[in-house]
Formats: sequence, structure tokens, C-alpha cells
Amino acid sequence: MTRSVTRVSSGPTAHRPTRRAVLTGALAAAASAALTACSASGVESSGGAKQLRIGYFAFPSGDLLVKNRKLLEKALPDYTITWTKFDSGASVNQAFLGKSLDIAALGSSPFARGLAGSSPIPYKVAFVLDVAGENEALVVRKGIGVADVAGLKGKTVATPFASTSHYSLLTALEKAGLKASDVKLIDLQPQAILAAWQRKDIDAAYVWLPTLDELRESGSQLTSSKEIGAAGHPTLDLAVVSDELIARDPGAIDTWRKVEAQALRTLKSDPEGSARTIAAELGISAKDAKAQLSQGVFLTPEQVTSPDWLGSAGKPGELASYLTDTGQFLADQKQIGAAPSEATVRKALYLKGLPDALK
Repeated sequence: MTRSVTRVSSGPTAHRPTRRAVLTGALAAAASAALTACSASGVESSGGAKQLRIGYFAFPSGDLLVKNRKLLEKALPDYTITWTKFDSGASVNQAFLGKSLDIAALGSSPFARGLAGSSPIPYKVAFVLDVAGENEALVVRKGIGVADVAGLKGKTVATPFASTSHYSLLTALEKAGLKASDVKLIDLQPQAILAAWQRKDIDAAYVWLPTLDELRESGSQLTSSKEIGAAGHPTLDLAVVSDELIARDPGAIDTWRKVEAQALRTLKSDPEGSARTIAAELGISAKDAKAQLSQGVFLTPEQVTSPDWLGSAGKPGELASYLTDTGQFLADQKQIGAAPSEATVRKALYLKGLPDALK
């Protein structure tokens, strides 16, 4: 499957929500297409500080509330704001390398990859959108005699490579005493996973909503990102900002943080209204949107800036350690050449103005 990128200014999309994916192989063309599309956007909006180019994932979160309700447009009426839908963490990384994005959602695993090597991508984490919970999980086909993760030895398992699901799958295998080579691990995107599942080409898959719910109908869940996170390996959807935007317009970042914090509060204070908004944005029913939201873990703004997560100015939180561990794990698994150091990770946290910007 070739993942696409769509330039939009506002309004709902009928596409199924997918997010985060590969950095190499068959989807290199998708990353190139995303970069091309985003670059065109950057040319059109190259008028300086009064523009923001935002990348988002069509996945239930407060980010979609901000987009659908035009909270940022209302807070920054003098800005031209462009929202671009990404289905690939690789494409987000490529767009930042091409200086075609100012702000974007990005999974913690692709972000750790972006910091690896001698020339880290020039961006920083400025907010946390959500923590993966039951909305990402490992499901095995019923009737094949597999009752736990260890039972997957010799089986065919699919996941989108370089995604948070890929990272969580590798973690689950290691904890079960298996190596990645002990299973037949294949790289498929969510829609392709569903098709392969229906053809019975695969035995198990680690993936996210909504494909996950469809697999659950004929499969058994072995573990989830919530369980893996509770054991010390959380995965997250981060919000990252370019170094160029930090230098050019830190005030816009503070305003964007403020509306994202407002959206997180709304998810908790008005779950029904939030579900209706998410449903309108994704082209699904309010019932389905509510069910999908219930499987995610959404922090309060106070939790985001607490020592347990992102932290505050001068006081980086545990997120730095989580990202460092993620990078080291990926290096150990030969997914990247070398892990970014904790010093590199700490420098990649943009904490200036926190938590004051969220009030």
C-alpha cells in the first residue's frame, strides 16, 4: 500500500484514520511524495512569521479537536494556517528535513529515529498529544493454537515497520524470550494488514485503530501498548516543532500549546461533544469515535508538564529517559545504526514557557 499525504485547510475527511509508519523500503516513494506536497505548501506560504504549516494524523486525539473546531485559527487570526494529513512518520521526518513543516504530530519511535546519527533532524518535542493504550495491540488469529506471545515462534507477524507498533512488538517478543528472527516479521501498513488477515496470509499483527478493532473480531489480543507501557516501555504521539519556528516565532508555539491544552481538557470535560467532533473529522459514527477515544490515554496539561512526562523549563521530565531507552532499544535491535545519547534527547525537548503557556 502506498500511503498518501493530503493538503487541506479544514473540514472532515472520509479516510480511515491511520498514523506513523516506515522510514525505508517500499514506502520510500510515499515519503518522497509527502515531501513534494509539503514543499509546494511551503512555497505558497513563504511570507515569513505569519504562517504555520501543521502536519497531523487522522487518529482520535485532541489534535483533531483543534483542527476541526479551528481553535488555532481563532487564536491566531492574522496567520495563514495549513493542515496537512500524514499517514507516515517517515514522511513527517522527510518534510522536516525539507523545511516544509513548522509543527507536526509524530510517534515517539520515529522521533527517536530522527535524532539518531550525526545530523539529527532539526526539531524538538514541545507537547504530548497522547500515550498509546489499548488503541495499539498485538492480535493473533483464533484457532491456530497460540495463547501467548511466546507461542508466536515460527508464525507470520505483520506490523508497520519503524512505527510505535513495531517498537512495541519487538519489546513484547523480547519479554517473551523471542528474537525478531524467531518469527516471520513482515512490514505491512494497516489496510494491507487487514487484507492479509482476511486472506489468512498472516497469523498475527501489531497495529492500531481502526484496523485493530477489525482484527479483534476474529482474533485474540495477546498484549497491548498499555500493558507494555506500564512495564516501562511507553509509546506516545508527540507534537514536535521545527528549530526554525522556535527561533522565528516562539509566541505562536505558546498559542498553539494553549489550544492543544484546551483540547485535552475538552476531551475529559465533554466526552460526548468531543466524540461528535472526532466523528465529523474522520467520517465515522459518534459511537465509534467515542469507543476509539476510550482506548487512548490522554494526559491532562498538568500531567504533560509534570516530572513524569515532558517536564517544564529547566526541569526535563521522564520523557527524556523514555525516548533515550527507545533509541537504545532500536539500536540493539539493529533498527538504527546508533542510539541518540540522553544529552541529545534532552536538547531535543523544547520546554521554554512551560507550564505557563498552558494556563
